[in-house]
Amino acid sequence: MHRGIRIHDSNYSGSEIIINDAYYYILILKQVKGLAINVVNYNISDCCILFLSPFQLARLQINEHSRVHMLHFHADFYCIEYHKKEVACNGVLFNNIFEQPFIHASPNFSDEVYQLFERIAHLQTSNESYDSSIMKSYLQLILAICNKEMFLQRRKYTNAAIHSLSEFRDLINENFIRHRTVQFYADYYKMSISTFGKRVKTEYSRTPLELIQERLILEAKKLLHLTYKSVKEVASELEFQDVFYFSRFFKKHVGVSPKKFRDKVGIAEVAKKSI
Repeated sequence: MHRGIRIHDSNYSGSEIIINDAYYYILILKQVKGLAINVVNYNISDCCILFLSPFQLARLQINEHSRVHMLHFHADFYCIEYHKKEVACNGVLFNNIFEQPFIHASPNFSDEVYQLFERIAHLQTSNESYDSSIMKSYLQLILAICNKEMFLQRRKYTNAAIHSLSEFRDLINENFIRHRTVQFYADYYKMSISTFGKRVKTEYSRTPLELIQERLILEAKKLLHLTYKSVKEVASELEFQDVFYFSRFFKKHVGVSPKKFRDKVGIAEVAKKSI
């Protein structure tokens, strides 16, 4: 399996593009008719930039007017955890279950990102040994400017919105391992499960149970990618009854087993440097 970086700049035929593999993706989407990631449908603008983490299932509804410019890279080529001091994109552009995984892009901004795509594509045709470092620099620049734009758009949204469940993210992050039932979180807000579920669905486009399970899966992916802990040890740390139940749970939500996920995504540089 190729573990570098690739650009796909073409007009796609058919009515749907499906993405679900071991790469990080950055996609410039123009006039895409629909976007679904896992179980969530999103309303997107005529031009936006989408960010996908490994083994997220994305479905793009397209037609003859749609344009999709795609960059994907493997963690072996550019480890976002290892480079978090330079570009703190992890948890902002990637691996954030509470926010929409895209930014609305103006024509100027999308053109700026596309020009960087083109520079990487040009370097792919060269055999010079130093081109890998230059491509990483271009990728880092793409991540940096998109990271900044994401923060600006989130700040605008936060200032305009009144969140009725402002503590819910922190509550899940602190309790998702021990408390996996919706009842625990509904009790915290002194709501019935039905009322609480409707409020969460309105604010986050997912049910409380889906968010709890997504947080568990995110943590499992981190442990498989960032540590050398065995699958059994990961299951134990996440307080699953046994490794077989954990493996079934993981495969149901990710589409591959924990072992295959680790084989495809690999072990991050930060894990290698800690042993």
